[in-house]
Parts: sequence; C-alpha cells; structure tokens
Amino acid sequence: MAVPLGVGCAVFLSELAPPSIRGIIRRGVELLVGIPSVVYGLIGMVLLVPFIREVFGVGSGSSVLAASIVLTVMILPTIISISEDSIRAVPLSYREAALSLGATRWQMIRMVVLPSAKVGIMTSVALGMGRAIGETMAMIMVIGNSPIISLSPLNPARTLTGNIAVEIKAAVGIHESSLFATALILLILVLFLNSIAFTVRGRR
Repeated sequence: MAVPLGVGCAVFLSELAPPSIRGIIRRGVELLVGIPSVVYGLIGMVLLVPFIREVFGVGSGSSVLAASIVLTVMILPTIISISEDSIRAVPLSYREAALSLGATRWQMIRMVVLPSAKVGIMTSVALGMGRAIGETMAMIMVIGNSPIISLSPLNPARTLTGNIAVEIKAAVGIHESSLFATALILLILVLFLNSIAFTVRGRR
C-alpha cells in the first residue's frame, strides 16, 4: 500500500503541487519521520483497531490489516522523500523535450519522468521495506500477537520481530536458540534489502 501512495505523493509534490501546498505537505512528511513507533502503535490501537472491529465485526480488531495500515503510514516518509528527490533530479530538458513533441503533462510524467527516476524510486522502496521488516513495537500493539498463521487480513498474527520481543523473557534452551536464529534471519533480510538499494543506487 505504501508504494503507490508514496510514489503518487512524490509525483504530486515534485510536478503538480503549488509551492504553498508543497511546503505544507513536506513539513507534514518530515513530522511523520520524527514520531516514535510506539506513538504510531498507540494511535492504531486507540483509533484503528476499534474501527476495524466495528466495521468488519471480527474479534478484537487487532489484525494484519491494522498492522499493514500502521506500517504503511510509518514507511511513507522514506518512500516519499527519496522518490521526490529522484524525480526532481530528472533534467528539465527531458520534460521540455516531451512537451515539445506534443505529450500531455500526464504523458510526460508517466512516460519520461518516472522511467528516468526509476532507480531512485526502487531504492526508496527497498529502504522502506527494510524499515518495515525491522519494526517491532507498533506491530506488537496492533497485530494481535497470535502465533497461528492465517491467510485472512482480518485475523491476528505475529511478526518475526514481535515473536522475539514477546517470548524472549521466558525462552530457555532450544527455544532461546530459535529466537536468536529468527533474529539472524531478520538481519540477513535487512542487509539483503539494503544491499539491493545501494547497488541499484550506485548504478544510477
């Protein structure tokens, strides 16, 4: 959910928004970066979880859907800021050439600007995913922490990071070792995503 929203917002800020609106939205995005994850979790637990419970009529409302929405808001600033910088880095001559050939503004954005900025956009997505994988506290507060795997987004679940945080106090022996193995898997995943991001960025 964060990718289309983030890229769309970046396009709006860089290509369409008036300067006054652009400044307000940018300050809002910067504000989102500074909010601690526990605050996101608290807002999700107080507002989003009861809303999902009332609308869908399922359990407590703590669910994968609630966690997904909270996580989407949390990683939006990363995707928006990096994508916007990449779109702004596209030379003005590219835009002028497209418009001079008869392209509309939307055609210019879709067929010239976005393909030219795709490396930076891919980097923003990879870095956003890296943050999403490592998020713990907010997910514990809204996802329900059920160890049972379910395919429905309306059911509770448990993230790998949440599993470590919830069970580490009582873990001994093989249980503790399995949690450390989970942490190692998370580390490898985050390093892999960051490596992809920096490799793609280096080929710019």
